[in-house]
Amino acid sequence: MDQQMADAANFSRELQALENGIAFVAGVDEAGRGPLAGPVVAAAVILDPDRIPTGLADSKKLSAARREALFEDIVAAATVSVSSASAAIVDRINVRQATLSAMSRAVAGLARPAGHILVDGRDLPPAACAGEAVIDGDALCLSIAAASIVAKVTRDRMMDRIATSHPGYGFETNRGYGTAQHLDALRRLGPCPIHRMTFRPLAQRELFTS
Repeated sequence: MDQQMADAANFSRELQALENGIAFVAGVDEAGRGPLAGPVVAAAVILDPDRIPTGLADSKKLSAARREALFEDIVAAATVSVSSASAAIVDRINVRQATLSAMSRAVAGLARPAGHILVDGRDLPPAACAGEAVIDGDALCLSIAAASIVAKVTRDRMMDRIATSHPGYGFETNRGYGTAQHLDALRRLGPCPIHRMTFRPLAQRELFTS
């Protein structure tokens, strides 16, 4: 039980920064680094210590319905900013740089300037404040978990809209990931404007019909 508590997402890093006089601590995360299509979406979230939604966790461990409900709770109680990088930008500057750019813009867009950022992963994006990269941060820090939920729900909604303008690829279900259904559609239809042409197997032209 003690180990489970230690492994659960908590607010300890944020509280430490607050106790050191930093007014606003933002969690930062992204969704969509791996798919063959669609944008990378980054979110920055400053939680109100007195209004932290119950049930925050790594978005990948939550059902779609639970993510949607928590998204509404987060937006209602926290300071939230979202930014994205298109597939074209991913192809032009690579997915790592596109992700860091989207994260940087999400942090800069916060209505309350962050005094410190906690970022999921190994890399810190350019920002006007100091920060900490936290490996598996979406499972460890409540602010990062909140950002992961906002980024995931926002991207899923974007892919739902994209699915209506680019039908046939199943974006409403595969979210741009390289599922068997998606690869089959690529063989039949070829790529569309929101595909990442530098990603395998899209870079392999023999995948597509002539």
